[in-house]
Amino acid sequence: MTDALTAPTTSERVGKAVTTVAAAVPATLRRIVLGAVLLMPAMTPALAQTSEAPGPLRVYAAGSLTGAIGALLTAFGTPPGTAAQPTYGPSGLLRERLERGEPADLFASADLGQPQRLADAGRGAPVVLFARNRMCALGRENLGLTEANLLDRLLDPAIKLATSTPVADPGGDYAWAVFARAEQARPGAQATLEGKAQQLVGGPSMAPLVPGQGASEGVFLSGRADVMLGYCSGADTLRRTLPDLAAVPLPPELEVGPEYGMTVLSANPAAARFALFVMSGPGQAILARHGLIPVALPAGQAQP
Repeated sequence: MTDALTAPTTSERVGKAVTTVAAAVPATLRRIVLGAVLLMPAMTPALAQTSEAPGPLRVYAAGSLTGAIGALLTAFGTPPGTAAQPTYGPSGLLRERLERGEPADLFASADLGQPQRLADAGRGAPVVLFARNRMCALGRENLGLTEANLLDRLLDPAIKLATSTPVADPGGDYAWAVFARAEQARPGAQATLEGKAQQLVGGPSMAPLVPGQGASEGVFLSGRADVMLGYCSGADTLRRTLPDLAAVPLPPELEVGPEYGMTVLSANPAAARFALFVMSGPGQAILARHGLIPVALPAGQAQP
């Protein structure tokens, strides 16, 4: 009998890879995620063809996950040379790059829609919700922003408002969803906010507003905006450069609840193991430490 006849199937290889960490995931969630991973080769045969000689783990992730993904990979324990440097950027732009054929093993997005498009096209496994976030109004402390006065301040003609870029970046889509929520609270607010919002980050070919600084830092250092709608999880990083920056969570009537989804893009066993680690108790705790809202912490473990 030849080696070809006795070689394990793709499902068997992926199944063996994921069982080493499956015990770390809560029982109900384990069945859901493990089942999705095991179904991957059957649902997307093209992915299975890449599994014969897996290379370093290649992760594409939303820019808002930069700190979290790095910490997750470190805790996951990838040996030297077995994980490539993660690729970060606006999720919509990353999805377009993946559609054009850039190789990756796992895509972690700041929304569910971008990975779902890849899954629907047969390029990825079923999408798994792995974290949530909140939207904040970011602005200098001297503006006196509060949840109670936030909508009034955003509508103030004297306040310069910045957002990310819709379609290219979920952060922009969430901002536009906030404007739609504002319309329900204050008729006419949506048109006013959409009209004044400057899309200063997250778009294709956007250079930093201040050379040598991050995109969001440049919004304030350049003086282009007074307030920016962004993820609450990023506030601590911004304060390293802007110590007087206030981050005010949106009031309930404006909250839109960002949801983060991931999809496995290849049959590289490391991708399946890493996806399960993200969903495990330790992985979810790491996400919480980076300002995200975990969705699968074990019972009794405090949520932030």
